[in-house]
Amino acid sequence: DYKKCALINFVGNSIVLINPSSSPFLTLHAVRQWSNVPFFTVPLARAHGKSFAHRSELRQAKRIVVKLGSAVVTRGDECGLALGRLASIVEQVVLINRNGREMMIVTSGAVAFGKQRLRHEILLSQSVRQALHSGQNQLKDMSLPVLEARACAAAGQSGLMALYEAMFTQYSTCTAQILVTNLDFHDDQKRRNLNSTLHELLRMNIVPIINTNDAVVPPPEPNSDLQGVISIKDNDSLAARLAVEMRADLLIALSDVEGLYDSPPGSDDAKLLDTFYPGDQHSITYGTKSRVGIGGMEAKVKAALWALQGGTSVVIANGTHPKVTGHVITDIVEGKKVGTFFSEVKPAGPTVEQQTEMARSAGRTLASLEPEQRSDIICILADLLTERKDEILSANKNDMEHAVSTGRLSPAMLKRLSLSSSKLNSLSIGLRQIAVSSQDSVGRVLRRTRVANKLELEQITVPIGVLLVIFESRPDCLPQVSALAIASGNALLLKGGKEAANTNRILHELAQEALSIHGVKDAIQLVSTREEVEDLCRLEKMIDLIIPRGSSQLVRDIQRAAKSIPVLGHSEGICHVYVDHEASVDKAIKIIRDSKCDYPAACNAMETLLVHRDLLRTPLFDQIIDMLRTEHVKVHAGPKFASYLTFSPSEVKSLRTEYGDLECCIEVVDSMQEAVDHIHKYGSSHTDVIVTENEDTAEQFLQQLDSACVFWNASSRFADGYRFGLGAEVGISTARIHARGPVGLEGLLTTKWVLRGEGQTAADFSEQGSMTYLHENLPVAQVLPGHRTTS
Repeated sequence: DYKKCALINFVGNSIVLINPSSSPFLTLHAVRQWSNVPFFTVPLARAHGKSFAHRSELRQAKRIVVKLGSAVVTRGDECGLALGRLASIVEQVVLINRNGREMMIVTSGAVAFGKQRLRHEILLSQSVRQALHSGQNQLKDMSLPVLEARACAAAGQSGLMALYEAMFTQYSTCTAQILVTNLDFHDDQKRRNLNSTLHELLRMNIVPIINTNDAVVPPPEPNSDLQGVISIKDNDSLAARLAVEMRADLLIALSDVEGLYDSPPGSDDAKLLDTFYPGDQHSITYGTKSRVGIGGMEAKVKAALWALQGGTSVVIANGTHPKVTGHVITDIVEGKKVGTFFSEVKPAGPTVEQQTEMARSAGRTLASLEPEQRSDIICILADLLTERKDEILSANKNDMEHAVSTGRLSPAMLKRLSLSSSKLNSLSIGLRQIAVSSQDSVGRVLRRTRVANKLELEQITVPIGVLLVIFESRPDCLPQVSALAIASGNALLLKGGKEAANTNRILHELAQEALSIHGVKDAIQLVSTREEVEDLCRLEKMIDLIIPRGSSQLVRDIQRAAKSIPVLGHSEGICHVYVDHEASVDKAIKIIRDSKCDYPAACNAMETLLVHRDLLRTPLFDQIIDMLRTEHVKVHAGPKFASYLTFSPSEVKSLRTEYGDLECCIEVVDSMQEAVDHIHKYGSSHTDVIVTENEDTAEQFLQQLDSACVFWNASSRFADGYRFGLGAEVGISTARIHARGPVGLEGLLTTKWVLRGEGQTAADFSEQGSMTYLHENLPVAQVLPGHRTTS
């Protein structure tokens, strides 16, 4: 923090600030050597002169300029200010400022505010008779003189500043007004004075609010910028000039469009550019200017590129959208994918949007392949897992060593990250199961109906489209999900954790190698750029289904972020084992041990053990406790269980806890029905088990319990796609639509209706028509894609 730096020397206009902690051995002699260097300060976070290369680096921005365009500040009627938007913007600026960042605002709005005031004064000055003669409904349409912009600015600037001051005062934040013209930047003394004033305000944690002095501003200069100095023609160029002069890290330019499009935003094929590079200017077609203000997108881009060249990063975003206005600035500063980010560093590979388009295109070709061809691809991938196991295990070893050295992963996560020869062999076997099932997937006829004479209807299975699978730590997830996507004809976008980067890379290469045999290599893409999960969840126009594979926190975050894309998954795995009073001792001990201790980090591991009251103080209960103690399972007592004990384990904080470790809760219930009620109240609809020898009790439990998986006398750990014979799973779903439980190939298919006729119309079946509906069910004959059924 520059405020903590020690002032070492001051000579004329030269200032040297040194951070003692970073340069403790700096000598005074060395300081004297710098006395002739022009204005110099130790930067806030980085050496200025180089803009941020990636969005994620925006979190490091310490000095930020926020430019509020006329369309942001002005109401839709162009007469007056949008007070709600301004209030939310002020709140965000204060929040960021209190987080230790220096904030400056370049604002428009004086002309609009002044126009509102002057119009009001003119209307009041008209005679009452004239107003009444016009009629109440025509009052707003009364002829008003054309208001000169400079006069409006003069009348509106004081009110605009008073409004800002009142809003910031609500947050105990001080502001200062600065009015400038182009001449203030051409005169060296004025420019130094402006620079000095702004620095002093920022030093005192005051938010400067800067505007062009539109009351006296000279006519716009010709559209030319000489010797790299940008002319102040509008607030876009003013913001860019100030940002560079003040060595700001980030310039946020808010307008009434989402960002920069490759063609006018209103056109059908217009695409929002997430990132814009200086060399891409030739690919942009600009549209008309904003409804207010004198700038346009072309002016914004020119100013942004000028600022970028001067070392300031730039984001152009929408500051008028009601759903995002309240957090657009904070989102940008947090590095989220909002608006258009200007970067001088163009990545070597495709963007995630380009990857998604490539996957969708190749995925459609994949879906059109014959089932045997998709099966061949999966079998080749299964072979590659074993043939290239040394290469895979070597990459996995690097990931493991790095994870251990950093110490960021828990033992459970390290276990998930680790691969072995036996794991690869199991993966290969599972993939071959998927290959067999892929023979009867895409294009399978579910039902056939003769609607009327020579009018037949079929419902067939088809791929969902583009899948986004986000997974943590488990690289074995990549070939499993890839095989399921291939079998179901879906395009696939994969986002793995950084901890498995090396393993994921080689496994993805093998998947693409297998896909290449039928020319659909691009159907599976691995996102290796710095995309945040929340940014991927905003690609609602490109992604059809998101499948999270990881911690409950990851799933919850994705479900929260993916507001417009369906999410298949479960947020928690709070699984129960209920031991009935008629349970077998041996079965109960064996099932509880496996459910809790086999793999406690798994989502299908037991978290709560429900025990029938009659089992308390019996040998069976004692054996259960002894077994848990031997397995080093930490036990928490439920409220009812604790009431039976004089000295009990620590009482559970919540009955809705997923421990994910060698911990569990024990609670007592009076009956099977109470166990069902408890699970419905505290469970997560994942997997729940009953242990009993009474078949009637078991059947009631299986029928009444509304969970995705319900077992009788079997471990909860069986809730797995491989163990169910699905070959693998993309995840376990607790939703009540589409797919539930372990989701394999079937869960990645949807349906479409195919109607074959000979010119029939709906009018033919009306009361005056000549035809009637038949709706006769026909035998289902499985047909390959592109082939027609026969009745």
